[in-house]
Formats: sequence, structure tokens, C-alpha cells
Amino acid sequence: MADELDDLFGAIDGTVDGSEEKAVSEPDAPEKSKDAKKIYTSVMNLSTASHLRTERRGGNEKVEEKKEAEDKASTKDIATGTSHDKSVRSYSAYPKNLPEGHELPKVKRSTEPAKVYPFPLDPFQAQAIEYIEKEESVLVAAHTSAGKTAVAEYAIAKSLKNGQRVVYTSPIKALSNQKFRDLQEEFSDVGLMTGDITINPTATCLVMTTEILRSMLYRGSELMREVAWVIYDEVHYMRDSERGVVWEESIILLPHRVRFVFLSATIPNASQFADWICAIHHQPCHVLYTNYRPTPLQHYIFPQGGDGLHLVVDERGKFREGNFQKAMGTLQSASVDVAAADAMLSSGNGKKRKRGGGAKGKKGQFSDLHRIVKLIMERNLNPVIVFSFSKKDCEKYALALNREDYTDDVEKDLITQVLALLPLLKRGIGIHHGGLLPILKEIVEILFSEGLIKALFATETFSIGINMPAKTVVFTNTRKWDGKDFRWVTSGEYIQMSGRAGRRGKDDRGLVIQMLDEKMDPAVCKGILYGDPDPLNSSYRISYNMLLNLMRVEDVEPEFLLRASFHQFQREKEAPALIAQAEELENEAETVEVGSPEEVALAKEYYQMDQQLLQIRRKISRIVQKPEYSLKFLQVAGRLLDVSIDDQSFGWGVLTSFKKKTGSSGGEAGRLAALSNQPTYTLEVLLPCVDRHFDDVDSKDKEDDAKDAPLLWRGTVRHCRPVKPDDDDEIVSMRLFTVGLEHIDRISAVRIFTPQAVNTPEARKKVSLSVQEVKKRFPEGLPLLDPIKDLGIEEDAFKTLMNRAEALSERLASHKLSVDFSEEDRFRLVQSFENKSDIKERARALRDEAKNCQTMAMKDELKKMKRVLKKLGHVDGNGVIQTKGRTACEINTANELVVTELIFTGVFKSLEVEQCVALLSVMAFDERNKDEDDPTKGLKSFLLNPFHKLQEVAKTVAQVQVACGLDVDEDEFLDQFNPMM
Repeated sequence: MADELDDLFGAIDGTVDGSEEKAVSEPDAPEKSKDAKKIYTSVMNLSTASHLRTERRGGNEKVEEKKEAEDKASTKDIATGTSHDKSVRSYSAYPKNLPEGHELPKVKRSTEPAKVYPFPLDPFQAQAIEYIEKEESVLVAAHTSAGKTAVAEYAIAKSLKNGQRVVYTSPIKALSNQKFRDLQEEFSDVGLMTGDITINPTATCLVMTTEILRSMLYRGSELMREVAWVIYDEVHYMRDSERGVVWEESIILLPHRVRFVFLSATIPNASQFADWICAIHHQPCHVLYTNYRPTPLQHYIFPQGGDGLHLVVDERGKFREGNFQKAMGTLQSASVDVAAADAMLSSGNGKKRKRGGGAKGKKGQFSDLHRIVKLIMERNLNPVIVFSFSKKDCEKYALALNREDYTDDVEKDLITQVLALLPLLKRGIGIHHGGLLPILKEIVEILFSEGLIKALFATETFSIGINMPAKTVVFTNTRKWDGKDFRWVTSGEYIQMSGRAGRRGKDDRGLVIQMLDEKMDPAVCKGILYGDPDPLNSSYRISYNMLLNLMRVEDVEPEFLLRASFHQFQREKEAPALIAQAEELENEAETVEVGSPEEVALAKEYYQMDQQLLQIRRKISRIVQKPEYSLKFLQVAGRLLDVSIDDQSFGWGVLTSFKKKTGSSGGEAGRLAALSNQPTYTLEVLLPCVDRHFDDVDSKDKEDDAKDAPLLWRGTVRHCRPVKPDDDDEIVSMRLFTVGLEHIDRISAVRIFTPQAVNTPEARKKVSLSVQEVKKRFPEGLPLLDPIKDLGIEEDAFKTLMNRAEALSERLASHKLSVDFSEEDRFRLVQSFENKSDIKERARALRDEAKNCQTMAMKDELKKMKRVLKKLGHVDGNGVIQTKGRTACEINTANELVVTELIFTGVFKSLEVEQCVALLSVMAFDERNKDEDDPTKGLKSFLLNPFHKLQEVAKTVAQVQVACGLDVDEDEFLDQFNPMM
């Protein structure tokens, strides 16, 4: 092995990569540079006794929590439900300490049921109907197609029988339209109220969107006094960050005598929601929860460029590990080819190719989707819903199939009436997303329900409540942009969309196909398929529209809504548990022994200086990480880098490739990933690590698994941890991590030779041995690049930091703990003090959090928002609403402050109708600007001027909010007005 290692160095240099020089220090190098390098190397290589504060409380704890959740998930039933388990979990909340004069009604049971069903009821349906008969509220949490609608129909039948009004609310207009059609066939005395249409508004049973219900409650509508039951369909939509507040407010504002039927997807904290209903309305509320799914699902993966479908979860809910690894193997093979090509380009051994030429990208995804849809049609697995998280992509995918024809002559005759969508619809292909006109969406829904559309391309909203199941569901992506980050879909989102597969009474099974264009770890896949559904957490926020509407109603204060909100209820419920955790930590801190009082004082003093040094080193690293200094040394493979990820130090690793991220490579996921705030530059680095799996297995299993560990060559911080001194060598392996410049702590002057492909265990083992040999040759620490001569750093801030670091290093070296104590005793004392301090600090933080939970949330924000309304003239000095404010009350689909200012400043007066419509489209268009260019680029001149006026008004509104103390970013506020529609 020694012979092999003789030539392991590519270079020990400080020159720009690509030169043939090997020496770093030149005889005529300035003395200043030598001193700077000496200080820099000494400071950055100095061993510290403590850890940077953010490290102990940062990524590692989060990683452990995620891993624990994934391990728990992998032992559970499939999250999308099973057909063999009809068991029902129930919970009942009864009111305590009823207000004076408030009594629970005594209900006389009816001898005849309000509705008789032509089929035997499932256990959860029968129990729910029992509670409705007793006139008590009920929350039914069950999967799509389980039969929740039967419960709602019974509440409607009971209301109609008793001559009482009933309201059926839904989150989207499409669901309201469908429920209106279905209920009208069943009960006839049914009306519809949405933002687009009103039919029979005096009917006994009214179907409406939740926004309409809230507006009626704001206005004190007489109709609300006659309502006995309100049915909330898809109530889990209350967690939606944009519109969830509408559900919360309407529930709070309804009279106490109203009874509720809540229909929801499976939610883990249903009992907490029932407790809240019980608390604010002083009435019993019952929860019925079942994981039953009448039609079982099979879950498949289709890797991009792969040779077919891979069954990963069968109809019994069993995860097929072997099939999953085969699918990932296909993706890994593809990524090896791309990595090899990039490596050749980096070293100059290949012709430059165009971006995206190696990866199939968008064309590859169209081709794969075409293959999947063709397979579905050939095997009679239609109808199919193809979900995409972009409206534009829905249309592109559908148009890519315009040469296909999935309908027969009879079906074509039935479709020909719909001329606008005829070209696609005649072929059995449909599109459904929020950008379509309402009438076109309704036409698509009707044709799909009649079985005339065989392939429907839809966004996520189609999965919300609409009772239009298909036999097959396809995901074009398993990642989505949520406005802040590009992430994997959650288990709850996957449950909602995959739940459209499998029609009760028609199919013996439903099929779900995930298209993947990047590697997914098994634990991530299991987390999506087996993880808990998303909890029903409040997304309550104060809006100016809500504030103005409440200010114009007598005897109703905005503070009332805040106190009664589910958000406040959840906060108050958390407080006792937080205090209990704090007490537990305080007791734990008492058991940590540091030493005598004198030793404690010394440890504290040394620890504080150690922390200061670590902070300074972090700031020095931030400067070194800047692209203008570091990039020229990261162009060629082999450079040794000291890497930390999520505040966990992995130590020295080896650079294998460098890439500037663009949105045109890596398939659809790569394109969308470019939208997120990820590093512009990405590095592939081989790092020593240990699979977290080994922390949970016994010695026998560890021995068996250690043999297979080297086969895994991709690493993530979620599944791998840094190597500890006491780890066995057989469980340590080198894996390839994708990192950004911000993860580099130090850049070594050393480069080693690396294999072109590092996916084989042998290649990575050789790199590991090379790194170990380098460390042996430099026992005092690896040589680092000269910050002045090599990196070219001339910043005054850097020099100041270096001087501080040098002074601190000298003070630490002369401290009594360094002089009079052995290194082992010094480290023991400091680390014990650090551990005790950390535990106490965590306890204090928990007590502070518990104290905050017991105070009213958003109280300060409410005061500041009231000041904004006064400054803009919506209310006067006494809080009386003015004409401006009354206008803003009517605006709830756009920014009410900006639209009102546009109206009252006369912007619309000078515009033509076309210009007004275009300007209003800017307010309603909510898609992110995907181009870095100026959004006004390409706008016609007659539209440009109105848009600039809008920006001026929006800027004024943003500045008023900032002046009133609200946390508003002016640039972000202006960016929400996107003219790209």
C-alpha cells in the first residue's frame, strides 16, 4: 500500500488549480504573507475544548428528530390506508364549567331515522349518525372514498326533516359545484352560493364556499339565525397558510347553538381540534378516526430514463425494499454518467457540451410520461389523473399528448358540444387548474365524472374534496415549491392526492405512480408513504380585511377572535408540557458534576474565551467561502476540504466535482430546484461518515450490515453522521455529499489524485486511505491556503478578525487550565461545564416559551395594523370606519390596501377597460416569477405605465407599514405583484 501512496499528491500548492507547480512557499514571498499564513494556519488548526453554541442546539437535534420520525413511520401501516382494517378510534370532548345560564339541550330521540341507506353502514358511519341523532357535533377523519359523505347527507336529511336550515361549506368552488349537483339529485331543496354564481339562495340546504359563509357572518346575515347544522367538508384545509384563517374565523363566529359535522382527511391531532370546538362553543364534540380504505392502493416508482415501473408498496401496505433499490439503482447509474462527463470537462479531457445534453431534462420527462400514459391506456388502467404542481406544466404535458386519441366515436359525439377545448377533449385528454375559466373547469369535471376524459392533467387543488376518483394517479414530481423552499411532498399531501386512485365498487385496486428524476433515500420514501398525516395546525393570521370587517360590527372586538382562535388554544395547551420538560432538564443539570468551585470558575473563564474564538473562526470561514476567493481552488477534483453540514463537523473530505447550478439541467426537479434559495455553486465531496442506522442495531446485526455499508455511496446529513473517536473502522465509510460553499470551514493546500468515478467501494476506499496518509504526514494539521498570497484576501475586516483570533489563542495558551492542568483534565472540565450550561439554557428557553404561550398571540401586531389603517385613512382617530375602510372590507381576493389606494388615487379613471383588466390580473396572479430578468420585460408600452403606477402605490403602502413597526420587506412586498400572466 505504501508504494501506491507514494504518488497520492496531486499537489501541495497555493497556486491556481491547473498549474504544474508543487511548492507553496517561494523564497521571495513577502514577510507579511508568511506571518498571515502562519497566524491563519495556527488559529484555524487549533483544537478547541468546546463546541460552537449553534452546533449543540442546531442540526444534530433536528436530524435525530427526523430520523426518529422516519424509523417510527417505517413500522406503521401505510399512511394511505388499508382495506383489511375497519377499526375505528374515537374520542369525545365534553364541556366543563359552562357559562352561567348556558345548558346543554335535552334531545328527544326520533323513532324514525332521517335517512335510510341502501347499503350496510361501515362502523364509523354508524357511530357518526348516532351522534348526529343526539344533536352533537362530530369530526369524521377518514381517507378519500371511505364514505364520509354519507355522514354529511344524514345531517342534511335530519335538518330538512326538522325544517331547519343547513349549510354545506367547501374550500373550493369546484367542490361546491359538484356537491350542489349531487345534493340536488338527493334532496331537491338545495341552493348554491359561490363567488361566481348564486342559485336558489332561499333554499333550506345551502352549498357555499367558506369565504361566502364568513362574509355572511361578518354582515350579521339573518339567514345565519336559522341555521341548525353546518357541514365543513375538507376541514383539514384549515392548515392552509393563505386561506386557512377563513375556516377558523367562520367556526368562531357561528352561534353556540349551531351543531357541526367536520369531514376531514386523516389528521393525528383530531382530539385537540375537538377540545377546541368544545371550549369555544360549550358543546360536546366527538372524533371518529379510521385508516380504512375500501379500495387498496399499489404504489409504483418510475425512475426517469428507466425501463419500467417498480412496485414499492403492495396492496397490503408492505414496503418492497428490493424493488425500491432497483429503481434507485437506475437513477444512480444515470447520475454516475453525468458526474463522469462533468469530471472530464473539468479536467479538460473532453469537448464542451451544451447544458442539459447529458441529462434528459424536460424532453426526457415528456417521453417518460408519454410511455406511462400509453401503458395505462393499453392495460385499461384509465381514467388517470396526472398531478403537477405547476399550471403551465399541466398544459404542456397535456399538449404533448395531442397526437394521442383515447376516445371512441360515440364518446366523441358526446364531447363535440365543448368547442373551446375540443382539440384535446375529443381525444379524451383534459386540463384542470385554477387558471381556467370557471365554466371550462366545470365542463372538464362533468366530462371526467361521465368517464369521457381518460387522462386528466391537474394541479393539487383537484385532489381537495372533489369526488372524482380515477383508477390511476401519476405524480410528475414528488418535490414541490411551497413559496419558501423546494421540498419533498409531505405524507399528508401524498395521502390527499394519491387518494384519488381507486374507485369504490368499480376497481379491485388503485395504482399510484411516482415519476422520479433524482435519487430518493429509502427513509424519505417511507416517511412519505408511512409517515403521520399532516397535523391540523392553525395557520391563523390577522388580515386588514378581517380587522376592518370586525371594526364595523358593534360589540365585536378583533381581540375576541385572537383569544378564541385555534392558534391561541394550541399555544395554551403546549405550556404545561413545556414547563414539565424544563423541570426535567433542570433536574438533569443538577446531576452534572464539573468540579470544585475554583475549577468551575476556571472552566467558565476558559469556556467563554473558547466560544469567542470559535465565533471568530466562523466569521473568518465566511470570508474565505466567498466565491471571489475560493472558486479558483475548487475547479479540479482532489482538493481536501474541511466540511460542516447543519453545524455538524465531518472533518476533512475530498472534492470530486464542482458545478455552477442552473435551472436547465437535472430534469424537472433540477429546474424547480433552481427557484429555491439554495447555493449557486454546488460541490460533490467525499466525506468520512457513519450511517445512523448503526447507532440503533446490536453488535450481531452491526457486523452483518457493516459488510454492505460500503455499497451505499451517496450520503445525506439525515442518514449519516460524523465519525466519532470510538467508532469501529468497519462501520466508517466515505460517501459523496452535495454541499455549498457555505459548508466549507477550511481549504487545504493539499490535493490528492482521485478516481474518475467514485461509486465503487474500492475507489472510495482508496481515497479514504489517501486522506489518512495525508493526515499522518502532517500531524500538526494540514497546510492551508495562504489567505493573502493564495486567496487574495485584502479586507480590513479579515485582518481585524485575525488579530483578535491570535490574541485569544495566546490568552488560551497562557490560561491556568492550559498551564497547570493536563489536556485530558482541561477538556473534561470545559466540556462538563459546557454540558451543564447548555442544559440550563435549554430549560430557560422552554420556560420562556411556556410564558409566551400563555400570553395572547399577535397582540402587538394587531396594534401596529390598527395604526396602519389610521395612517392610510381607513379609520379615524376614534377607530370609526371610514369610506375607504368600507371599500377595503369588500376586497378579499387581492391586497385590500393596495387595491383601495388605486381606487381612491384615481388610477383606474384614466385607464381603458383592457388596461384595468390587465392591472387587476397582476393582483390575482400568484405564481412565482421564474426568471431573474426584469418582470416588465416584454410588456407593451400601454400596459407599462399602469404597472409602474401600481408599483408606486404598493411602495407607499409598504413604507407606511414599515413606519408603523410591522416587519415588511419592501422588495418582497413589491415582488408579489407579478405582471407575467
